[in-house]
Order: sequence, then C-alpha cells, then structure tokens
Amino acid sequence: MSSQQKIAMCRFCHALCSLKVQMQDGVAVNVVGDKHNPVYHGYSCAKGRELPNQHRHPDRLLHSVKRAKDGAFAPVAFERASAEIAARLRELLDRYGPRCVAMYSGTHSFPYATTQPMATAFMDAIASPMRFTSNTIDKPGKSIAMALHGTWAAGAQVFDRSDTWLMVGTNPLISKSGGIPNSNPARRLHLANKRGFKLIVIDPRRTEVAKKAYLHLQPRPGEDPSILAGMINVIISESLHDADFVQNNAEGFEQLQEAVKPFTPSYVEARAGIPAQQLLEAAQVFASAKGGCTTVGTGPNMAPRGMVTEYLSQVLITLCGRWLKEGESVPNNGAMMPRRNAKAQANPRGPAFGYGEKLRVRGFTDAACGLPINALPDEILMPGEGKVRALINLCGNPVSAWPDQEKTKEALQALDLHITLDWRLSETARLADYVIAPKLSLERPGLSLPNESLSFMGVGFGYPEPYAQYVPVVQSTPPGSDLIEEWEFFYHLARDMALPLNLQTCYPWAVPDPKPDPVSLDMENKPTTEELYELMTAQGRIPLAEVKKHPHGFVFTEPTDIVAPKDKDCPNRLDIGASVVLEQLGEIRAETFVSAIGTDSQASYPFRLISRRMDRIYNSNGMQFEKLTHRYPYNPAFMHPRDLQELQLSASDIIEIASAYGSILGVVEVDDTVRPGVISMAHCFGGISNDERQVRDIGSNTGILAQFESEYDPITGIPRMSDIPVKIRAVA
Repeated sequence: MSSQQKIAMCRFCHALCSLKVQMQDGVAVNVVGDKHNPVYHGYSCAKGRELPNQHRHPDRLLHSVKRAKDGAFAPVAFERASAEIAARLRELLDRYGPRCVAMYSGTHSFPYATTQPMATAFMDAIASPMRFTSNTIDKPGKSIAMALHGTWAAGAQVFDRSDTWLMVGTNPLISKSGGIPNSNPARRLHLANKRGFKLIVIDPRRTEVAKKAYLHLQPRPGEDPSILAGMINVIISESLHDADFVQNNAEGFEQLQEAVKPFTPSYVEARAGIPAQQLLEAAQVFASAKGGCTTVGTGPNMAPRGMVTEYLSQVLITLCGRWLKEGESVPNNGAMMPRRNAKAQANPRGPAFGYGEKLRVRGFTDAACGLPINALPDEILMPGEGKVRALINLCGNPVSAWPDQEKTKEALQALDLHITLDWRLSETARLADYVIAPKLSLERPGLSLPNESLSFMGVGFGYPEPYAQYVPVVQSTPPGSDLIEEWEFFYHLARDMALPLNLQTCYPWAVPDPKPDPVSLDMENKPTTEELYELMTAQGRIPLAEVKKHPHGFVFTEPTDIVAPKDKDCPNRLDIGASVVLEQLGEIRAETFVSAIGTDSQASYPFRLISRRMDRIYNSNGMQFEKLTHRYPYNPAFMHPRDLQELQLSASDIIEIASAYGSILGVVEVDDTVRPGVISMAHCFGGISNDERQVRDIGSNTGILAQFESEYDPITGIPRMSDIPVKIRAVA
C-alpha cells in the first residue's frame, strides 16, 4: 500500500479553499486545509473535507445516462449522447430559430474556470440570447445597483485595511460570501477584532457573524431599505459625510438628501423595530471610521426591494468616500487577471435594464443581473413564436433552487429536449432526457481565477490581495467510468453540429479595457484543460508558468501599484440620486407598515419566513452526507422559544407553514437567535415531496411558498423569496 500527500483545490463551492489530500494507492482518503497556503492558512469546511466521500458516493454517476419513454435511465456513452443531442438541437434550431434553445447556469458551474467561457462560446455559436443564471434568484439587486450608481476605477477599500464594516443580511462565516473575504473568513475577522475593528450587522437573526459584531441591529424582516435610508439621513444631517469627495465625484446629493429626510430615527424605530439610539450609533460609527465599506447578502435581495437595499449600501460607501483615492496603494492589482487600471475616478455608467432581449413575459428585458429566471418557465410553457423548447441545465438544480416549484416542474416536463450536467440524479436531473456525468474536484486541475474575478462583482468579494494558485489533477477517474469536464460537453456538441467556437478569455463582469479579442478554437484538434488555462490567463499580470511554481499558492505583491490621479477631462460621476430608487423610497414611506409580527399580530399571515444557510448543508445540492447531516437531515423551521410557548409547540413538532400561494411542512427547532415572529429556514433545500412522512428525511422546499407571477421585482424578476408572510398550524 502506497501513501502520499497532494495539494488540491476544493470546488464544492466558490471559496476554492486550498487543501492537503492524503492518498492511498492513488485514491484520496482524507482531506484537511493546507496550512502552508498564504491566504487560507489551513482553513477548510466540513463540506470540503467530505470530497473523498463525494467522489466515491454510491449515487454518483460514472456514466452519462439517457431517459427512456418509461422514465428509466440507462447508461449512454458520452460521445453518442453528444451526437444525439447535437442532432436534436440542430433539428429544433432549423425549425424554430436560435431563441428556442435556453441555458441555465447554476451555482456549481462557477468554481471551474473553463466552464462558463466555453458555455458562453457555444451559446454565441448558435446565436441564442436565452441565457439565464442563478444570479437572478440570489443577489440580482447588486448588479442593478452597481449599474445605476456606477463603479470606481480604482476599486473600494478592502476588509483587511478597514476599521469598520456594515454587513446587511449576510453571514460570511457560514456562506463564505459577502464582506469578509472567503479565504478563511473567521481568521480575518478575528484579526480585525484584535486591532479594534467595529463590525456592524443588520439581520433579524443573531447569526454567527452577528455574535462577533460590535453592534447588531436585529430588525423586523424586510426593513433594510428603511434602516439604510435612516443611516444616510443621520450621516447627512450631522454632516458626517465626505463632502469634498461627494462634490468632486458624485451627483444627485440634493435629491438623495430630500428623499431620506422622512426616515428619521424615530420613524425607523417604529417601522423596523430597532431602538432609535442603535440607528444613530450605527450611522455615527460607520461614518466616523477611517475606512470600511458595506456588503449586502442574499436574504435582503430575496426580500422585497432588494435592489433598493443594494443601492443604498453603495450610496453609503460614496457618501463616506470609501473608494480608493489618489496615492493609495492598490490592494489587488491583479494576478492571473490583467493589471487593474487604477485611477481615482468613476467608470462610465452603462444601462442597468431595458436593453437587449425583450422577453414575452411580464415586460422583462435583459438587465445588468441577466435575464430573469422569473420568465423562463413561462417562456417554456407559453405557446407561439419564440417558445423555449430545449434547455441546457449547466450544474444547477432548478427544482430545488427556483421559486414556484410546481410551475418549475411543469415547465421542465414540457420541454422537447432537456439536458442536465450533474454528478448525480438530482430532483431536476430525474426530469431530464440526458444527464451528462462530469468529473469532480480532485479529478481535474484547478485554478483560483474564478474567485479572483469576484472582486469585480461587488464590494467585499474576491481576494483582497493579488493571490493565485494552480493545482494539477490529484486522482484519476474511477476505472471503467466515462466522465468529462463540462467544457468538453460544449466543445463536442459544437463539433458535432459543425459550429465554430470563439472563446472569450475573460469573465464578462470583469472585462478589462480594451476588451481582448476572443480566441478561435481549433475544432479538429481538441485542446486540453491546461491549454485553455493558458488562453484564459494570457492577459494576466502573472504568467501561469510562474503561478505553477508555487504549489501552495502565492501572493504576488511586487510591484505595488499606486492609484493614479483622475483624468483632467473625466466626465464620469457616481450617481447617488437615481430616480428609480428614490421613487421606491417614496413608496416605502407612503405605505402602511406592519408594527407587529408573530403571535402579537392579528394579521392573516402573522409570521415572516426568512432565508438562511446552514454550515453543513450546501443549498440546492440535495445530496447531503450522513456524517454532516446526522443532526439535521431535513430543513428545520427555526423559531424563537417565546413563539413556541405561545403556540404550545415543542422542538421536533411538525407544523404546516402556509403563505398566500402554497404550504409546506416543517420540523420545529428552537432557536433563540431568531427574532420573535420570524421563522428561519434554509432556501433552495428540500425535495419535491411535501409528505408528512418524508419531511423528517428530506425537508421542505420554501420555494413552494412563492410564485413567479406575484410580488416580484419588476426589473430583476426575483419573487418574494424571503420575508414571506406566513401562518402556522400544528400537524398532529
């Protein structure tokens, strides 16, 4: 028996943690964090340490499968599946045109650097505009807000150099997303607190990160816009803002000032249920700090007016002048991405919405967040010209992840052709015509490039330093298997359809200026993953060959770049008074707000259900591991002890949770970190059954409580997926 250790990169989520893998006879048997890595410092999560068990999971697909008319799946060779899919797609395209083929890119497509660029190249080749991503049911408001407000060429201040930060509805210690860099967030927060850092958290739940905060505001759900407007009002009225920065780099100050005046501390107290003194302190601490920004999480985006919350968080950054200024050093001047053109000025603003593809449903168009998933089921079900007839589901699980689960299932079953790329038969894969089986993390080389690109997606994301890592293949695919990387599916499909592929070598949200020309791929001689990596990093500051010299990863700090001065003729300004946002603030102020929730309320739906993440569950993955889920194999309904006492409920009781649109069953769990009147459940998790007998085994999906047609954002399309009014009854 031979034993050795290898360095790997986890791709179970977007954090891309660096790992040390214990091998026996060429097979991974144990995983821990790599203590020699300069940014992860030995961090790994419980999910990542289960990678060996994922690779040898009994339900893993080792061959692609094809569904017969009776619904049974049988193995099919990948090349045969590709040829059959190509023929059916060609027939549909010839008959109905490019719009009949849609693609949905799920969460698991992100960690693999080659997947999205090759998928995009294929959709370009067939000229289909119907491209949907999980962004429009996760944090769509972030992209819209950045487009409305504008971005800063030099970038924002970073967490490790700040003395305060405002986190709204985000819990990066669990989600590894939002505010604290996802490379060992607990360590970064610990070091920050040691130097006197003041973290401010706004969340209806005392989350793991809220417990470590200097100040935690625990409001009624859905009141984030009111709270942020109140903070802005305090900062302006007390002249705590950076007046010089605003005057020289922003527009819309007077309109903003007028719009937030009604959001006084006493009004916010009455509306949000937080003490007025807390609001004052939060505003004063944030504005008086030397450095620090804001980050908004998934929960506020899933609640009504998530885009307003995201926009106001950008306004707070600009009001306090927290963008990098002339003469400051650039924290991350690029590693495998091109060097940042760091100037102390705003970038030109592009359109936020109302351009590109015009959908047939509810007046939606393309937008900065992408085409809304809200429209896709109806685009499949609605007859007539432009109907979507084929769907390529790239590493996603729509049945589990999308809201309005019943309509989602109906739409997927109505497709003429449905292809899913997944490592197991998920709830969605079971409805597909073909399921293409991919390689997993340890069976393919890894690159930290996707995480590096996140620094352009929003403030507080990506690496705050010029870090890069490459890892080779750790172990071979199982004997007798027929597995591919997702990019190979699109390459083979294009070759079988006699289509050219032009690879865009940079991520669309992080395009440098000038934009590099796409690379035409050789469709006769298939490239390797390594060759694609070379193409994608060719414009990078650090050559891939140099990155490969550092197996544990490396921070390429030399040379240090300095923020250049603003161009003398630069006309660009950040917009802190966007009319579409200020109009919604007026609507918020005019509406009748709920002064009580829970058992104190007389409303028909007295409770509010909010989304959450759990540290041992990867939302929408569905396939959980017994070692991780021995306590919660299901999706608990976390409630405050006071509510349970008044409802005469106990832990482990079964309850029915009903919204205006549907009902689910839940297993009660006591949680004193949840605000009274609130039910907290994981989103994108739970099976397709709502059976009382199965709820303790598979949980319930909160998507059943939402509908695409009701209470949705008119721009992003996201339905009300959090802060959902619900009522409760005990189930015997």
